[in-house]
Amino acid sequence: MLLPLTNSPKDYAWGSRTLIAGMEGREASAAPEAEVWFGDHPGGPARIDDGSGETLDAWLSREPEGAPERLPYLLKLLAAASPLSIQVHPSKEQAVEGFAREAAKPMDAADRNYRDDNHKPELLVALSDTFEALCGLRPLEATRRLARALGDGIGGAALRARLEAPGDDADILRDVIGWLLSGVAGVEVASLIEGLGSADSIEFAAELSAARHIASVYPGDPGVVVALLMNHVVLHRGEAVFLRAGLLHAYLSGLGVEVMAASDNVLRGGLTAKHVDVAELLAVLDARPAVVPVVLPTSADGASRGVEAFATDAPDFQLLRARVHPEGRATVALRGAGIALVTAGKVTVTGTRGERTLRPGRAVLITQDESPVHFTGVGEVFVAQPGTAA
Repeated sequence: MLLPLTNSPKDYAWGSRTLIAGMEGREASAAPEAEVWFGDHPGGPARIDDGSGETLDAWLSREPEGAPERLPYLLKLLAAASPLSIQVHPSKEQAVEGFAREAAKPMDAADRNYRDDNHKPELLVALSDTFEALCGLRPLEATRRLARALGDGIGGAALRARLEAPGDDADILRDVIGWLLSGVAGVEVASLIEGLGSADSIEFAAELSAARHIASVYPGDPGVVVALLMNHVVLHRGEAVFLRAGLLHAYLSGLGVEVMAASDNVLRGGLTAKHVDVAELLAVLDARPAVVPVVLPTSADGASRGVEAFATDAPDFQLLRARVHPEGRATVALRGAGIALVTAGKVTVTGTRGERTLRPGRAVLITQDESPVHFTGVGEVFVAQPGTAA
């Protein structure tokens, strides 16, 4: 079955009024459009686009032929006009333990950390010309060099002293993050943010510019200084970043397609008015510093020419991209139920029994009995499917 899917954009404050609308050929929206979810997660299940209003999770619960009971992944469009919260996602083991620990809390409690018992590795592919993000903790020696550009005020001196402390690099960075977020460093944080105005560094010009912008959106937030510890990454269209469990990150601006394990577990570490549990964040955080590589697509196994895969070690999902041209069709043999999302042009999806034509922003669930599936027309389509271990 080829099941058309739709959903309403989530109107989080950091969302864009123009990015998703522009991709779909609409006028700017009246409210921010931050994320559109295409999946069956109870936090925002997609709707069947047939006028019935039925949600995908309800449809799957009826166990239709060729469909799984649950999808192991969640596919999204994400549009950021301003920075998202600094955050980290738990491992599967941490999620199971945390969800059980919070069993007595209402699911909608503001101070609840775990909304489900699943991990949330995620992959984001840039759809805008550039997509700006903070990903992982920068190697410590480089951060020490950046700190020297932050002036000799009380904040700069205190930060450099902590960064120069003896010990393992990860332990040093974990200590600095805990110090910044704990509330005891209010004077130092204010001094560091004030010093951003005059800070100057050729090596870290982009990082300082990003921090100044973040400070203009979240004045006085200690997350501004945490951001200075993180790798500043600028993706170009078609490039991706993979965020494993424990990796601190924050998206700053741009439009992307995102796939993740089916979870909504987020531990926040600043740049938000939502709940920040510093102790739980530090328990989940992988503080080992490293440069986070850009993921480029490669030819996809079991697919035709023109179909590429973004390789990760996530067991829950795989993301494919097909660029469709008039002179030929792209073909994918699915390993389970997939979701195809068109992001450019006009693409016809043809399975063994059905056919759907999609424009940007439209999606279709493809049950495995429709595989192999063919894409024709002109445009770009992303296909999420289960990973090798899902």
